[in-house]
Amino acid sequence: MNLSKTGIVISREYLNKVKKKSFLITTFVVPVLFAAICILPSILMMNVKEKSQKVAVVDYSGIVVPFFEDSEAAQFTDCSGENPEELKNELKERGFDVLVVVSALDSSKNVSLQTFSKKPAGVDFSESIRSKASKAVEQYRISSYDISGLDKILKDVKADVKVNEFTLDESGNATVSESGIYMIISMLLGMLIYMFIAMFGGSVMSSVIEEKSSRVVEVLVSSVKATELMFGKIIGIALVALTQFVLWIVLTLVLVTAAGAIFGFQDLAASAEMTQGMAGVDMAAMAQNSEASVIFTTLSHIPWGTLIVSFLVFFVLGYLLYASMYAAIGSAVENEADSQQLQLPVTIPLMLAFFIVFFAFKNPDSAVVFWGSMIPFTSPIVMLARIPYGVPFWELALSIVLLLGTFIVMAWASAKIYKAGILMFGKKSNWNDLFKWLKQK
Repeated sequence: MNLSKTGIVISREYLNKVKKKSFLITTFVVPVLFAAICILPSILMMNVKEKSQKVAVVDYSGIVVPFFEDSEAAQFTDCSGENPEELKNELKERGFDVLVVVSALDSSKNVSLQTFSKKPAGVDFSESIRSKASKAVEQYRISSYDISGLDKILKDVKADVKVNEFTLDESGNATVSESGIYMIISMLLGMLIYMFIAMFGGSVMSSVIEEKSSRVVEVLVSSVKATELMFGKIIGIALVALTQFVLWIVLTLVLVTAAGAIFGFQDLAASAEMTQGMAGVDMAAMAQNSEASVIFTTLSHIPWGTLIVSFLVFFVLGYLLYASMYAAIGSAVENEADSQQLQLPVTIPLMLAFFIVFFAFKNPDSAVVFWGSMIPFTSPIVMLARIPYGVPFWELALSIVLLLGTFIVMAWASAKIYKAGILMFGKKSNWNDLFKWLKQK
């Protein structure tokens, strides 16, 4: 293979992609979306207040309405002496948003609630009144036993057990952690690697089909070998993917940092630093820190260096593996519709890996997850989902070696198929044709 000619193909493929409007749009729009996902929930929680509702209550039980105390979310008015049918028809005129009708006590000393409103009252409102009515019924049942101090006894025996999680490093030092953070990162990494491999691998196939259907490939193979064209195309799009990925990271960090400065999220970072400073000094005190501090402390102890390097390695090798297969499929067809049947065996392992990720955060060392992180066709996605939980170096190295070896074999096989298929026209190819081309010398 002539490296000089392959380099020309790489340069052509790279420049053609990065000059497209679609590349520029996605490069600058996606970081805005990522930053919005990171920032908007915090802004909404800080600034959005729930609309206060005026609530009319008709209480046939006689025990619930005292528990409906006014709050910022709702103001209650006792209308127990009125006809609920008339109230339903006059809600707006009376200035009410919701009518709550509490049934009489039944044989099991329980009540049921009915709400009436022009618009849905919302899940939070329904849960709030349900909780208050349940508390009223509990108090009524307690009082019916006529046991002195029973409510205090029941309150004393109730337990609210909290779990404080700590992880131990190799020196035995404990640091506070939160399993939910590992779960989120695990799922996010799995989804990202799946999206990138599927997106950019499919881009290779589309590019091959486009050149074949337009007969441009006939001109290209007169100047370069088919294998040089295939590898040049794969590497060129890989560089496009890495360029776009790096720009996404940089632009997202810039936007998130700027938003943090504007909206005052520095306090959370300061809180995290304070929590980290307490490590090894007072673990009990650390456990009592705010939820935000626990989150930042957990994030600070994730092996980000290993994670980022592994992400790049598995993304590049996973992309090269699947891109070579997609290139072979693209060379065998003349349009996207004909590629659907041939794509199925390639997309199934990707989808399987994506589903295994959902088991990774439940039990990252289970047999299914372990083998999913070793089998080359699923390892780029599954191993990335395992790394936040800690993976022995030998497992990580073995997974990379297996993935690299499989890529070399598949690249060789794909090159043979590509060489034969790229100049085949007027015939709808199937898997038998691909195996025939693979056997050719």
